[in-house]
Amino acid sequence: MCGRCRGPLRSYTYRSHPHGSRLYERCVSYSWCSPCRRYAGQMVHVPKDELLPDPLGDLPADERDAIRRSSRLVPYVDRVLTRTGAAPRPRWVIAREPVEATSLLRDYFTDVASRYYGRPATEAEVDAALAEDPSDDLVCFLVGRYDGAPSGCVGLRLLGPGVTELTRLFVHPRARRAGGGHALLAAAEDAALDDLRAHTMRLDTRHDLVEARALYAAHGYVEIPAYSHGPYAEHWFEKRLG
Repeated sequence: MCGRCRGPLRSYTYRSHPHGSRLYERCVSYSWCSPCRRYAGQMVHVPKDELLPDPLGDLPADERDAIRRSSRLVPYVDRVLTRTGAAPRPRWVIAREPVEATSLLRDYFTDVASRYYGRPATEAEVDAALAEDPSDDLVCFLVGRYDGAPSGCVGLRLLGPGVTELTRLFVHPRARRAGGGHALLAAAEDAALDDLRAHTMRLDTRHDLVEARALYAAHGYVEIPAYSHGPYAEHWFEKRLG
């Protein structure tokens, strides 16, 4: 079980030495959490007569060996296990959805406005925030479902060639402390890198959003000089992707 989101771990073990080698029983094993993108690897002993299922078994030998030697191994196997249904379904499932198809965006503005005012925001104040900061320029909007219920979101903007901006990162209070922020941030980075061909992610945030700044730092974001100007932008971060 993942210590961050409490979801099931996935694993992959393979033999790194040819049959007949005295090291044949010495295998490489990885375990990871699919939503959180956290993994660990180690050498393990597997008896020579034990059959190891191989999700890469359909690939040509040279391609299989190349993937095993690269950083693509865990993401590749993770996709295979998801596609084939050969692994437990993670508690956080994140996918693209239309912005207008969920109430999470309003929940997001309600949350950040309430924290800004230091009291519950009124409906009028939330309506004003939605109007002042529209989301029609988002090129990607991801919704995270925790145990099937819509419980978080994150959006992406294009700032320029190869540069995306992270925004609207939100986890509903009912699903907090379950790894949702880490899972949504990792999914947004994957979307920026794979779908939008971005090499850099930027974001801005407020000074009072301490948990958010800690999350970004934990994922390798570093503070940079201001690249935008807005009433709620007080810290700016950047990360090189890939």
